[in-house]
Amino acid sequence: MGGDDARLRAVVSLAQAMAAAHTPRGSWRAAALGACEALGGSFAALSVWERGRGQLRVLVNAGERAEGEEEFPEAEAYPVHQFPEIAEFLHERWAGGGEPDAWVETADGSAGAMPGGDAGLREYGSGYGRERVAALRRRGRGCCVVAPIVLHGRAWGELYVARPVGAPVFGRADADFATVLAAVVAAGISQAERLEEVRKLAFTDPLTGLANRRAVDVRLDEAVERHRADGAVVSLVVCDLNGLKQVNDTHGHAVGDRLLERFGSVLSRCGAMLPGALAARLGGDEFCLLTVGPEADDVVRVATELCERAVELEQGDGVACGIASTGDPIGPVVSARRLFRLADAAQYRAKAARSVKPVVAGRDGEVLRLADSPPKPAHDRRHLRGSRP
Repeated sequence: MGGDDARLRAVVSLAQAMAAAHTPRGSWRAAALGACEALGGSFAALSVWERGRGQLRVLVNAGERAEGEEEFPEAEAYPVHQFPEIAEFLHERWAGGGEPDAWVETADGSAGAMPGGDAGLREYGSGYGRERVAALRRRGRGCCVVAPIVLHGRAWGELYVARPVGAPVFGRADADFATVLAAVVAAGISQAERLEEVRKLAFTDPLTGLANRRAVDVRLDEAVERHRADGAVVSLVVCDLNGLKQVNDTHGHAVGDRLLERFGSVLSRCGAMLPGALAARLGGDEFCLLTVGPEADDVVRVATELCERAVELEQGDGVACGIASTGDPIGPVVSARRLFRLADAAQYRAKAARSVKPVVAGRDGEVLRLADSPPKPAHDRRHLRGSRP
């Protein structure tokens, strides 16, 4: 019972660690480390089967890594034809029902030497283990157990746990336990994917795929805190797409939506010129760029190019663009709200003047006056901003 109790505790510990992770990477790492500890391994990896690319891509390497193995590799992937059991045994053999089993590979390629005489232990890997055996030898490992991870009824990838040369070889009981651990990992991955999707929906504009107002508010608060802490330059570009109502009225909302999508793409491309910039749709016809670090002049240069590209769009009438940056003489910025009001006022000024270039707070005295004046009535604000869909 002692061994059973230890394994039960290991399963619970793995599930709790994955549930406590805040990012997909954290969840992958928790899965690999938890399985490694539960099986008494020295190394573990989690890989995903990318069907479209025909490859098994490693997500995380945990434990005692060999030379060249990165914890979160950017490009460690293996063609599936080198590991045909992924396509055949981890899918085809159980597609009609049942659960796939884990199996063991050894550095010497033998199965008969398994504890307890488990001569059939490698029936899934028999004839297919050459690449894995070579990998074990190359990395100084004595054996491994491979367990398929099944998600939504399909093979998602695999859990791989290895032991060093000289350590006890995995047996049938270990393979069975690895199958259980893989099921726990699958449940954790499914939960992590759902949470990540919810997070993306919560902070993403569904039409353009850009960040939304909520994401901007969070990032801007963080940016202003950093500015107050170490003086980092924070810049906010607020844009109002001109002519959207006319496009909607003349050509229909589907064409208007395409205009919003196309401008969103232009904004994203321009934002990429500024390291770490966040491109977002605030709502309706309003967009913004938020940067932390780039100098104010660089932001103005990119915003100027944004205005030029917006004029070239097939529909619409360009964009009204306002900028506020702590790199300009705009006075103390003690809150995100202050920077937003300055950028908004600059955008109002650009809209009213029909400017084809950005208006910059601190470089146009009128902007500071507008930002510090009482809020305009709703109907006046709509006049300055232009109509929304």
